[in-house]
Amino acid sequence: MLEQMGSLTGSPWIYAMVALSVLLDVFVPLLPSGVLVITAATAAAAGSAATGQVPHEVPDVLALILCATTASVLGDFAAYRLAWRGGARLDRAIARSRRLTVAQERLGGALAAGGGALVVLARFAPAGRSVVSLLAGAAHRRVRDFLPWSALAGLSWAAYSVALGYFGAHWLGATWVATAVSVAALFGAGAGAAYVMRRRPVETVA
Repeated sequence: MLEQMGSLTGSPWIYAMVALSVLLDVFVPLLPSGVLVITAATAAAAGSAATGQVPHEVPDVLALILCATTASVLGDFAAYRLAWRGGARLDRAIARSRRLTVAQERLGGALAAGGGALVVLARFAPAGRSVVSLLAGAAHRRVRDFLPWSALAGLSWAAYSVALGYFGAHWLGATWVATAVSVAALFGAGAGAAYVMRRRPVETVA
C-alpha cells in the first residue's frame, strides 16, 4: 500500500491535504476526510514498524491529530458564523423542516444545560457535524457554549481516526485490508452515533 501511496503520504503536503479535507467536509460531508486521516496514520504505523521510530518521510501521528483537530474546529466555526449571519432565509428553511426544528431544539437545550456531549456525538454521525454547526449558528448560541464542545468533538474524532489507522496497521499490517477494516470501524462508529441521536428523546436534553 505504501508503495502506491508513497507520493501522497510521504510528503509534508499530507498535513495540508488532511487539514483542507477536514475543514471543507463540514460544507461537503461526502469528502473522504476520515479515509485520508486513516491512510496517513497507517503510513505512520508502517514507518515506525520498519524502523522503530517514525521517520521524516511518513506522517507523525501527534501532528496528524493536531492538524485534523484544528481543521475540524475551524470548519465548525466557519459554518457556525455563516449560519449566524444567514438571517431570516435560513430560519425559514429550518422552520419548514420538522426534523431540523427538533434537532435545533435538542441542540439548544443541550448547550444551554452544558450537555454538549450531543455535539461530540454528532461529530461521528454522517453529516452530524454540519447540522450541529449550522443549527448552533442559526440559533445564535453563544460561542463559549459551542466552541469548547466543538474542540472536544474534533479532538475525539481525530484521535479515534488516527488510532484506527495506526493500530490497525500494527495489528493487521500496512495493507489495504487494514485500511478497509479501519474505515469500516469509523463508519460503524458513525452509524452508532446516528442511531443514538435518533433514539434520544428531546426531553433528555431540553
